[in-house]
Amino acid sequence: MTIPDRTRLTVLLILSGNQQTVLVSYKIHSLLFIIYTGDYRGMDKKTLRIRYVSKEIDKLTYIDGKSDWIDLRAAEDVVMKKGEFRLISLGIAVQLPEGYEAHIVPRSSTYKNFGVIQANHMGVVDCSYCGDNDLWRFPALAMRDTHIHVNDRICQFRIMKNQPAIVFEETDHLEGEDRGGFGSTGIS
Repeated sequence: MTIPDRTRLTVLLILSGNQQTVLVSYKIHSLLFIIYTGDYRGMDKKTLRIRYVSKEIDKLTYIDGKSDWIDLRAAEDVVMKKGEFRLISLGIAVQLPEGYEAHIVPRSSTYKNFGVIQANHMGVVDCSYCGDNDLWRFPALAMRDTHIHVNDRICQFRIMKNQPAIVFEETDHLEGEDRGGFGSTGIS
């Protein structure tokens, strides 16, 4: 179905108990066209195809309503000395939906529990990294001697839509007010 240009869409969210239903419609003259009706959370569900290369880790789970970050687990037993770098296997290869990327970051407890930091601070996986051997890994830098066991939760990810197309416009002057440069907001 093609929606005519400049057509006003009406989105109605109906909350009733634990049910969240959305109705999306548009009207032309006196005719009402309903485009979508159903579970509000179902509108944006995306499918990730997962290939598990380790049978020792728990399967990925999405806990609806609690957090939209998904925990990732170490797929190997790792012993690291302070200052050592290691790419830790997460035991999965993932096919993301077209037009999406995954952002991988440490869990809030990763440093406290294991004394490692993520060497690249945030991993970005684009949807073209989707082959059987495109395994996800966690680039860990040990800040102390540590031992990470198979199935320990060490990082988390979420998917995001790709950035829209960007056009760069060169100018000699920006119209915004100067704030004083980098670090100018102070400490208090």
